[in-house]
Amino acid sequence: MEEAKAGRVPGHILFLIVIAQFCGTSLWFAGNAILPELTAAFDLGPGAVSNLTSAVQLGFISGTLIFAFLNIADLFSPSKVFLISACLGAVFNSLIILAPFGIASLWFYRFLTGFFLAGIYPVGMKIASDWYHGELGKVLGLLVGALVLGTAFPHLLRSFSSDWHWQSILWFTSGIAVLGGLFIALFVSDGPRRMKGSKLKLTAFLEIFRVKSFRSAAMGYFGHMWELYTFWAFVPLLLTSYARHQSLQLPVSFWSFIIISSGALGCTAGGYIALKRGSAKVAFFQLAISGSCCAISLVAFYFSPLLFILFLVIWGITVVGDSPQFSTLVAHTAPRQYIGTALTITNCIGFAITIVSLQLGGILLNLFGINYTMIFLVIGPVLGLLAIKKLIPRKGN
Repeated sequence: MEEAKAGRVPGHILFLIVIAQFCGTSLWFAGNAILPELTAAFDLGPGAVSNLTSAVQLGFISGTLIFAFLNIADLFSPSKVFLISACLGAVFNSLIILAPFGIASLWFYRFLTGFFLAGIYPVGMKIASDWYHGELGKVLGLLVGALVLGTAFPHLLRSFSSDWHWQSILWFTSGIAVLGGLFIALFVSDGPRRMKGSKLKLTAFLEIFRVKSFRSAAMGYFGHMWELYTFWAFVPLLLTSYARHQSLQLPVSFWSFIIISSGALGCTAGGYIALKRGSAKVAFFQLAISGSCCAISLVAFYFSPLLFILFLVIWGITVVGDSPQFSTLVAHTAPRQYIGTALTITNCIGFAITIVSLQLGGILLNLFGINYTMIFLVIGPVLGLLAIKKLIPRKGN
């Protein structure tokens, strides 16, 4: 702690936050990675991928709303909140195996897993912001990169563990989530920049949105979220449909992992570039590329296999590479005493947007097929670019 006060953060802090974030967020797409088995076990109907993902998203929204409304990340020790949330998220992830009472129980367990992810992802960013400030864009780049790898990890497990029962993947992701919580609780204390809220203030989130620069950062983030999770959820469908269209055999789980996890490169590289170019410019550039991919998706099924995979990897890199820079802008433009609440409430609204996008995507998928569905995602990047442009410094300023 004395090192931190002197401006030197102990070297193990960032490493452990990143590892813990990876472990905790592996809960997110654990159900998606075993969707065929869950479909058979729980008799899921059409729209299973949209509904399963939306259940987690809805839980996350509910969790972030309650966390933000009660200022939990600012009133209580973020490290302890992270541990408790990781453990409870792991419990409900495991209950799919221990207490399978039908389709309603599946939605309920995925909802509660998402609820406690609200104490992992935004709280992890809060912990990082309390330890780092000047290099926050780089730090959050690594942190969101860990989220990306954690999200993709169940697909990798599925790819290299064909002999595993689907229950084993749930057990494994639950176990490492608990391990991540213990890393934070035992080895990462609350940061020196933490400003504890002195009292519960139910109108804090209204005060935050009165800040003009914060609104611009938040609106850019919302446009990014319209695209992100629908793309991630539909990657296996894109690969499966392309393989069928081209009469190819593709290892869908493996390539799903590669495409989704490639976003970690965009997050990490973007974080380092932001040190020189600024978070607003990096976010704008990556959002513009991913938005262009949305538009190109209409003709992508006519690409050669190599070009199609390369196209999806570029999309995967940029679709989330802007996320840590949006979070950095949110943290820098919010009142300091409400940083935790600001990060949480923007996550809440952003993930509410993902449900609308996922459900609309599911409807369009059933009507037109996957190759004509993804273009609707371009709406988010266009609106996000208009918002974030206001935060890019003009030449001469």
